[in-house]
Amino acid sequence: MKIQFIWYPKCSTCQKAKKWLDENGVEYTLRDIKEENPTYGELKKWYNEGDLELKKFFNTSGLLYKQMELKNKLPSMTEEEQIRLLATDGMLVKRPIIVSDSFILTGFKEKDWEEKIK
Repeated sequence: MKIQFIWYPKCSTCQKAKKWLDENGVEYTLRDIKEENPTYGELKKWYNEGDLELKKFFNTSGLLYKQMELKNKLPSMTEEEQIRLLATDGMLVKRPIIVSDSFILTGFKEKDWEEKIK
């Protein structure tokens, strides 16, 4: 299984997730979300091919999300506008993200990861 692990190195949840991958012998390629933000094309593909609702791609606990008051703005935005917004800054995107050929995971819930990855 080919896995891309997209993370923010300073994020404690991302650090836990990386440790889990390493402890479970999962091979992955590493990508820093701040240095290489997911593109519009990637986000659109992940959303269209995955089974996650679009809101699951937003880092709702992040400072930028709160500063931009997105909780109030997202409901009136189209999917297209939301995806374009996500592509503007990696700090808006929920992390970590696991991208494989058969699934997308956002955030780190060990139970979900075990089901999909092991």
